[in-house]
Amino acid sequence: MENILYKNTKISFTDSGKGNAVVLLHGFLENKTMWTEYVALLSEQYRVVTIDLLGHGESDSLGYVHEMEENANAVNEVLEHLKIEKAIIVGHSMGGYVGLAFAELYPQKIQKLVLQNSTSKEDNEEKKLNRTRAIKAVKQNYISFVSLAIANLFSENNRTRLAAEIEKVKEQALKTPLQGIVASLEGMKIRKDREWLLKENRFPLLLILGKKDPVLNYEENLAQIKDTTAELVSFEDGHMSHIENKEALKLILLDFFA
Repeated sequence: MENILYKNTKISFTDSGKGNAVVLLHGFLENKTMWTEYVALLSEQYRVVTIDLLGHGESDSLGYVHEMEENANAVNEVLEHLKIEKAIIVGHSMGGYVGLAFAELYPQKIQKLVLQNSTSKEDNEEKKLNRTRAIKAVKQNYISFVSLAIANLFSENNRTRLAAEIEKVKEQALKTPLQGIVASLEGMKIRKDREWLLKENRFPLLLILGKKDPVLNYEENLAQIKDTTAELVSFEDGHMSHIENKEALKLILLDFFA
């Protein structure tokens, strides 16, 4: 594990393997440890970088709003430090929002993009309202909010089957400081719509969706890749494809990278 300073704020990352660069970005309430198994596999063929986004894992918070652009700039700072000129970016959920912001700000540095259980669409009014409610809820009862938020990411039929895995995810989520949670919710709430980036077909794109995703409406998110060259992979499960569909996802990523 290594650190750099971005705007006097610690950003933590790992750097493993050799070859073309693959950057793995975690989602909200997650951190770079979510990718441990994937790093072990991918680093046999690729140079794999995992980064803790602002206010998550070992990275510090930067103010009261963590905009997706701010996160993308921090990611770029890590790549500059590592002298990586071009990379495949994989973003889970909020990590996908950051990946899209990165693609807009640094188009020359994107080789391919994977949006895993993520979307290019901005929050609608209802979702913005839910983010505001979430901020209030986490300030009132931090542990209850985090525990409930994590369980609700899995499809209902997996909540019993993957109970042990869900506990591990909760354990990591509870390491996320209150400021990091609130600042990320504020940042996601105001993020830009970037559907136009998908329509421009600037780079190969893979969209991975769960048909029973409790967070992202499946049908709604299919629409964003209509008339694009994006590839689509649909699973029968929830928002956590890296856990719910682990073995299949490993093969899909390797295939897309190649």
